[in-house]
Amino acid sequence: MLKNMKIEKNAAGREVAITGAPWEPVIGYSRAMRVGDRIEVTGTIGLDENGACPDDPAEQMRNSLAIVIRAIEMLGGRREDIVRTRIYLTDIDLWEVAGRIHGEALGDLLPACTMVAVSRLVEPSAVLEVEALAVVGR
Repeated sequence: MLKNMKIEKNAAGREVAITGAPWEPVIGYSRAMRVGDRIEVTGTIGLDENGACPDDPAEQMRNSLAIVIRAIEMLGGRREDIVRTRIYLTDIDLWEVAGRIHGEALGDLLPACTMVAVSRLVEPSAVLEVEALAVVGR
């Protein structure tokens, strides 16, 4: 989904990152929105460049974080601006896999992080979803 990401202005004049995910126009949301020094990134599943969800949970986590970080960068932030992440897992036993990848990508930043189990996600093949908050310029 990285290759389709673009920045637009919403009806309120705020910058938003749009990925072209099939759910965006149906639900009416953006991948991320910048308001002042805050960038909020919505729940992001780990779709690959072709819009497919890989079978491997580790690959899903890597893809999710790559999309999250790219959205933050496109809105003028940096990976180092991430202060909070939330990870939703359809199987809590995946916490170690998701946590290891999160640690590899963001462990030096030590963001506040929450993991919770959910019954399912909108995309049936997705086993996890990641949200993030970045505060720019701190």
